[in-house]
Amino acid sequence: MEKRQLGNSDLYVSEVGLGCMSLGTDESHAKSIIDKAIDLGINYLDTADLYDFGENETLVGKALKHRRKDIILATKVGNRWNENQSGWTWDPSKKYIKEAVKQSLLRLQTDYIDLYQLHGGTTEDNIDETIEAFEELKNEGVIRHYGISSIRPNVIKEYLKKSSIISIMMQYSLLDRRPEEWFSTIKNHDVSVIARGPLAKGLLTEKPIEQKLQTDNYLSYHNEDLKKLFINLEKVNYADSLTDLAIQYCLASDVVGAVIPGASKMEQIIENANSTHAESLSQEVYLELQQIAKLDYYEQHRD
Repeated sequence: MEKRQLGNSDLYVSEVGLGCMSLGTDESHAKSIIDKAIDLGINYLDTADLYDFGENETLVGKALKHRRKDIILATKVGNRWNENQSGWTWDPSKKYIKEAVKQSLLRLQTDYIDLYQLHGGTTEDNIDETIEAFEELKNEGVIRHYGISSIRPNVIKEYLKKSSIISIMMQYSLLDRRPEEWFSTIKNHDVSVIARGPLAKGLLTEKPIEQKLQTDNYLSYHNEDLKKLFINLEKVNYADSLTDLAIQYCLASDVVGAVIPGASKMEQIIENANSTHAESLSQEVYLELQQIAKLDYYEQHRD
């Protein structure tokens, strides 16, 4: 599988990574999916301390124990579970980040994290203090690089201006093109986009239309809008599957360092990994897709 450089760093990640949130809590099942992902050429795994109260990091750590050096491992910090685990609070403080990383290292059974990401962010945060925490961890060798996971333009702007982030994780797909208006700015700062949700909760897969529309709407798309969109996508001159089309759409932008769909089943990880071998989008098809999924409705979602 082809690899891409994250920002201007020394991290080269597979074009498709594995978002680990959907692995579940069965250890043998999670390990089988991770093993298959690595066998298929995926070297980039993304988890978070929030997932399953830290159990997701534990499962990932066990699965990678004997091949850690071959993997680019990413996790996240900033959401702090309440004592009774009924919910969480936002805590981007230096004190909490430097405490939380120790627990992540223990669960992941490693002494360093390749990419440590702030799992959110607001303009009310003490951003300078948060950056200081990441920079200290980097200097201590506890993390190799850091990034943020955010779709908020004002937060992104501050981190691009003040920090040495190498990546910004964003929900990005053909159905959620909000990040595109920031692509040129992000690229000009030598930062990469990590695209999560590239299959839009399964809407951009081979599921039958009737099955996709069992849920109520998606973002500001009503079900009737989605139905028309799917019909138009079927008319696009593209030889491979809708999953391939969706992932290739994200990879068509060179600012995108990796696409990280989740996988809870073996067939999903195989299909996601194989999408990197699908037909690349021609300029004509790329522009056609942009016309099918216009940006008009994003004005309602600005932060």
